Amino acid sequence: MSSDRIASVTVSQNVLRDITESFASVQRTGEELSSGKAIAQPSDNPFGAARAIELQSTLDGLSSYATNVQEALAWQSTATGSLTSIGQVVARAREIALQSGSGIDNKEELAMLGGSIEQLTEQVKADANAKYAGEYIFSGTKSTTAPYQTGAEDAYQGNGETVARSIAPGMSVGLGVNISELLGSGAPAADGKLLDVLRTIAKELKEGTPEALQAVRTSGLEGLERAEVKLDQMQSHMGVITDQLRAAEGSIEAMRTTTTAALAGTTEVNFARAATEYSTQQVAYEAAMRAGSSIIQMSLLNFLH
Repeated sequence: MSSDRIASVTVSQNVLRDITESFASVQRTGEELSSGKAIAQPSDNPFGAARAIELQSTLDGLSSYATNVQEALAWQSTATGSLTSIGQVVARAREIALQSGSGIDNKEELAMLGGSIEQLTEQVKADANAKYAGEYIFSGTKSTTAPYQTGAEDAYQGNGETVARSIAPGMSVGLGVNISELLGSGAPAADGKLLDVLRTIAKELKEGTPEALQAVRTSGLEGLERAEVKLDQMQSHMGVITDQLRAAEGSIEAMRTTTTAALAGTTEVNFARAATEYSTQQVAYEAAMRAGSSIIQMSLLNFLH
């Protein structure tokens, strides 16, 4: 075979390769415009595909943290509501204790006041038995056990251990408070905490003696004041945790927005740019076809001669 014929074959092969590559570019860009996806399969863009997997993994993690934050906020809201209700009970108990010192000497009336205190005691325990998503929020990690039983038994049934939620890599927050530090375990424990104070006040009001009423107005009120101080501390702590969760919520949402945009930039087509590329590639393909047709005809004539 002459060198002219070899050259003709080589030229034809090169032209066909260029046309094929040009057509492939037009086809690929057309598919991107049709599907809206910049990466149809990993081989199209190995680096982009790996980047997309990494970004999607980051988004999945952020979604998990966002869920934890929302649940933690709901948990905190439930706990805060319970503490607020307990605070109202303490305020009402204070009113009754002060009322007993206003010259009441009727035993029946004093016994009724004692009964009111007993009802308030049950209300406190009911507030402490609040649940979120089927779990007792003041039982520590013993979340399936009510922290307090109804009736005369006042012993704390939880363990007071911190319930934590992960809100970022390597970062978690403890939810709620150890309610037993406020309520204690009642009169048998003689711990001077709220249930013990309320039980003692109720007992002294029912006794109705001057000594018992004096105790209500002194040690009883002092016990309620201690409970109010402790309650304020707990509510302040709850506020700090809630603020921390709100900050985490904002940070996570900002990161999700940024990561979502980055993922879209990696996997989704920029339609304006792709349309321009498609138009340019079509023009180049058509020009290659015209030029290739002429070159192949000339090469074929040279080959035949």
